[in-house]
Amino acid sequence: MSDPEMGWVPEPPAMTLGASRVELRVSCHGLLDRDTLTKPHPCVLLKLYSDEQWVEVERTEVLRSCSSPVFSRVLALEYFFEEKQPLQFHVFDAEDGATSPRNDTFLGSTECTLGQIVSQTKVTKPLLLKNGKTAGKSTITIVAEEVSGTNDYVQLTFRAHKLDNKDLFSKSDPFMEIYKTNGDQSDQLVWRTEVVKNNLNPSWEPFRLSLHSLCSCDVHRPLKFLVYDYDSSGKHDFIGEFTSTFQEMQEGTANLGQEMQWDCINPKYRDKKKNYKSSGTVVLAQCTVEKVHTFLDYIMGGCQISFTVAIDFTASNGDPRSSQSLHCLSPRQPNHYLQALRAVGGICQDYDSDKRFPAFGFGARIPPNFEVSHDFAINFDPENPECEEISGVIASYRRCLPQIQLYGPTNVAPIINRVAEPAQREQSTGQATKYSVLLVLTDGVVSDMAETRTAIVRASRLPMSIIIVGVGNADFSDMRLLDGDDGPLRCPRGVPAARDIVQFVPFRDFKDVPVLTLVIRVTSASPSWTS
Repeated sequence: MSDPEMGWVPEPPAMTLGASRVELRVSCHGLLDRDTLTKPHPCVLLKLYSDEQWVEVERTEVLRSCSSPVFSRVLALEYFFEEKQPLQFHVFDAEDGATSPRNDTFLGSTECTLGQIVSQTKVTKPLLLKNGKTAGKSTITIVAEEVSGTNDYVQLTFRAHKLDNKDLFSKSDPFMEIYKTNGDQSDQLVWRTEVVKNNLNPSWEPFRLSLHSLCSCDVHRPLKFLVYDYDSSGKHDFIGEFTSTFQEMQEGTANLGQEMQWDCINPKYRDKKKNYKSSGTVVLAQCTVEKVHTFLDYIMGGCQISFTVAIDFTASNGDPRSSQSLHCLSPRQPNHYLQALRAVGGICQDYDSDKRFPAFGFGARIPPNFEVSHDFAINFDPENPECEEISGVIASYRRCLPQIQLYGPTNVAPIINRVAEPAQREQSTGQATKYSVLLVLTDGVVSDMAETRTAIVRASRLPMSIIIVGVGNADFSDMRLLDGDDGPLRCPRGVPAARDIVQFVPFRDFKDVPVLTLVIRVTSASPSWTS
């Protein structure tokens, strides 16, 4: 058991436009017996074709002695409408502890696309052996269900009263763990409170987590609550437990100020002591649900979206007079920046309320004094940096390029802070009628990483998102650190971002595929925010 004093940070909210989370439920019928005496112990392994190879993404539990298993563990995937997403389902016998389908454990497989399953909702296919022949009359059935309610977050506040004292010379140091019951009846830890020292009547800090994390969006799913007395040795003393469901918690706190309480029961004491009533009570003081609205929710609700474009003019892009430069203005074909502007910006302007784009450059020496600037208007009008539609941005870019000197460094924080200023003013109005999106086109590594992280963490509390499109073939590993996909981004002082507001996309991965794919990738990651 890990130290509960460390606490847990809930995952940052995510939104989806082009992607939906899908759960697949699998069953088989008439599986082959490997011998005449025993039935198989089947397990289904799911593989996804990605980056030119088959990769295992999920597997079911093992069911013992069953020729027609119905698996309870769901197989979860992100479904992208614009991608094919080929899948393989391998069924094998895990009787001898096998963890993958060997020749002697293989019971059959089938292949289809996720789109086929989603479009038909339910697919039944014959299982094939490795020689391509059918595995007798064996079949596999896959049922798809879109995960609903994942945009809901729950705020919970608990306290306890008259808990048992487990310490000899002081009072208990209680903390509580919450488990949800999985489909296979196993329990999964979803939250651990902080420890309240020397207190039999603790009030734990409010916490927030997604409804999907709490109960897999199933309000009837059993939840188990366990209360312990913390011990620094890691051998925590069990105080008691109780069970509930999220529906029960909601109904019990439906009215303002209404609380719900449970007896905290220690089964060992209950079974041994005649007059045992409980080991204390646990009170749910607050249970609120907040809807995390998506990018699309706000657009359809009339929120004005304002896009700002920032272009990297550092020397690492190469001399624009060279055909190898990312800024080369060739009459034969558009350069990488122009391609990215047209691909991403052309769709972004459909969301922009007035089709006017403030457009800035960074990392160049600009006239008349040719001093380095990291947030200059590419139309050279600092009082009115807006361009009419993306075509106006492109025209200003073409006129700007011959007049500046590419230089450096690649400082991104100034332009983030510049866009954050009007977002801060918008937030202060309390109206939430405008949302700012900064589109940054850059060729490489950020020079002011510490300042950029600080700027992003500050902006994460504002109505603002950042889309970074990597242009060229540089190492973009630092950019992926800003993305926040591997955990909340933190500033150098350790303060975490309030939400994930950055999406990085390398343009090279999309330049040879339909524009729709790139656009869905960047818009599907434009973060959501709560009402």
